[in-house]
Amino acid sequence: MMHLTALIESKRRTCVLVSIAFGVALLPATVAFAIPPSPIGQWETVSDVTGEVTSIVRITLENGELVGEIEKLVREPGQDPNPLCTACPDEKKDQPVQGLTILWGLEKRDDKWGGGFILDPNNGKTYRSELRVTDNNEKLEVRAYIGISLLGRTQVWIRKK
Repeated sequence: MMHLTALIESKRRTCVLVSIAFGVALLPATVAFAIPPSPIGQWETVSDVTGEVTSIVRITLENGELVGEIEKLVREPGQDPNPLCTACPDEKKDQPVQGLTILWGLEKRDDKWGGGFILDPNNGKTYRSELRVTDNNEKLEVRAYIGISLLGRTQVWIRKK
């Protein structure tokens, strides 16, 4: 009888140890899913016309607001490798598109960032903007609009790996 009790106790200890090891192995996955969506990082912008990547934008957080800068342009052969923003207004006029701040003033609002602006360097126009991170932090819905959000369009940017 004493031998049977020792065997059962040994099996119970083994089950507890296996359970603890399994829980510890799952801890990194649990922490990964607990990370809130963040627009901070590098994003590939995608052309609405061709579906091709056109630039890499780096989004940072400065004083509680998001700022996005064109870090790199993806150019086709024959395209100007370093175009200027000739249609841009004010201090951005005739500045290189690469390095240009195109996103600013967005603040956290529930599950999105809003209240800011985005500049389209192709036409020099500034629009109101809001962002939402989707697909496990892999996509960024960038909404640009005039007046109210219904009067605009959304682009999907892809997180650069």
